[in-house]
Amino acid sequence: MTDLKIMEEEVCALLRSYGVNAFAQGVLAPWVAHESLKMNHMYQDLGFKSRTEMAKFMKKNFPEFAAKKPKDKLWKKFIYDEIGRIAPACASCDDQMNCFKCMVSEVSA
Repeated sequence: MTDLKIMEEEVCALLRSYGVNAFAQGVLAPWVAHESLKMNHMYQDLGFKSRTEMAKFMKKNFPEFAAKKPKDKLWKKFIYDEIGRIAPACASCDDQMNCFKCMVSEVSA
């Protein structure tokens, strides 16, 4: 099994554990997990127009998980941090200072 497939399964399992209903667990979690492997910001991967739309989607379908997300951490970073991995897109992302703001402040403290 490839590392990407393993990460997809780990993200799926994480999201399933927080799904608000069978649809969120069986349909949305696998979809979000698959899309999370793409090379854009999470909201873009899922086809949302903004991070605000993504947040509403997550709050509706994975409310306890959404409640755990720090405000200063982007969704993809948060999801992959929760499984102890680095998202495939992060290595080449040009927005790391925004996404990793929480880490940068910890290191410089």
